[in-house]
Amino acid sequence: MRVQGAVALVTGANRGIGEALVRELLAMGAAKVYAGSRVAGSAVHLVEQGEGRVVEVALDVTQDEQVQQCAQRCHDVSLLINNAGLSRFGRRLIGSADLSGAIAEMDVNYFGPLRMCRAFAPVLKFNGGGAIVNILSAAALSNVPVLGTYSASKAAAYSMTQGVRSELADQGTFVSAIFVGSVDTRMAAAVKDAPKVTPHYTARATLLALQRREEEVDADPMTIDLRARLARDPKKLERFLARGLKAVPPTE
Repeated sequence: MRVQGAVALVTGANRGIGEALVRELLAMGAAKVYAGSRVAGSAVHLVEQGEGRVVEVALDVTQDEQVQQCAQRCHDVSLLINNAGLSRFGRRLIGSADLSGAIAEMDVNYFGPLRMCRAFAPVLKFNGGGAIVNILSAAALSNVPVLGTYSASKAAAYSMTQGVRSELADQGTFVSAIFVGSVDTRMAAAVKDAPKVTPHYTARATLLALQRREEEVDADPMTIDLRARLARDPKKLERFLARGLKAVPPTE
């Protein structure tokens, strides 16, 4: 998959990793980038700086109608990057008052990219196959209890990515999973005791891996370390990650 000349759509493109992906796509020669954002006008700065190659698209990945309208409008897409995400910090699997947070995370992090994959599968087929990149998380590999419901939603998205890869193989669509650890974004603001890579670092690693046709990529040192610990002793890693829950109050 070549980035140069591609027509890409990035969800959650108005800030953080999404914004960095838009900028890196432009730097690597993408012909056009659709910047999907839930809040209208929040990606206008990318449009203004994109030299005519960035188009803002109103897109809430939890809304079926908006997703379908996006697929109809962006009919020339050859590269779909599912980046939009939601993370809630704390004791939420059992300790939260209700399931609203878990449901919201699952809707954005699992059903959202699934909606996008389903809507854009025929678009990508029409345009020669193309590629889908799902931005996942190191927290998908082993549950991080301080992000318990988020971990579960990203683990579901990982499994979904594998299934979509199999279903779309016959139409020539390449599907990649990018696992990221702690990135210096607003989502990771609650993470205080771990080094963070920049959004640009993550975006660059993502697109270089795409061009190498890597199906699964650990995009930063934290994820690489977590994967290695998981391979050596998964139960030891589980206990290690559980220690972080001790610093979190038992109720919200």
